[in-house]
Amino acid sequence: MTVEQAQTSSWIWGPYSALALKVAAATFVIDQVHKWWMLLGYRIAEKGRVTITPFFDLVFVKNTGISYSLFDGSTYTWQLVLALFSVVASTALWAWLAAAGTGRIMAWALGLIIGGALANGLDRILIGGVADFFSLHAFGFYWYVFNIADVAIVAGVAALLYDSFAGSRKDAAKPM
Repeated sequence: MTVEQAQTSSWIWGPYSALALKVAAATFVIDQVHKWWMLLGYRIAEKGRVTITPFFDLVFVKNTGISYSLFDGSTYTWQLVLALFSVVASTALWAWLAAAGTGRIMAWALGLIIGGALANGLDRILIGGVADFFSLHAFGFYWYVFNIADVAIVAGVAALLYDSFAGSRKDAAKPM
């Protein structure tokens, strides 16, 4: 890290924070616009399951738990706890990004995760659970129902894993 970067870096803002903020904001907005269009424009809840392909359906599911409906709780207080957790986790990820400032892949990854987490957190506050719509299935096996924010979170985690391995390969190739 250069002296200039050290002076401008803090736990709030680092060299790649602007990129991560743009990615997080775009993820958040795209997810929320899609959810509200599905609920209010397309009216998916009234239509029930809509078959798109033999392996893909649209359906409205309100997830009151976390991944795979773990820790399921339908009370509004529980939804507020989970929404608060998404804010705390996003804040920690943001501080990590600002402090580490290791590169564009990490900024993209953390931006996707933060935007997705905050979008799902807002769902919990506004509708008492996360609005999920995409259902993949094959041969009688149904995966969980998910949304755009979930896709962003998974893509962000995959990018973090890639970045961690790519970085270690670069470090291993450096002469001592």
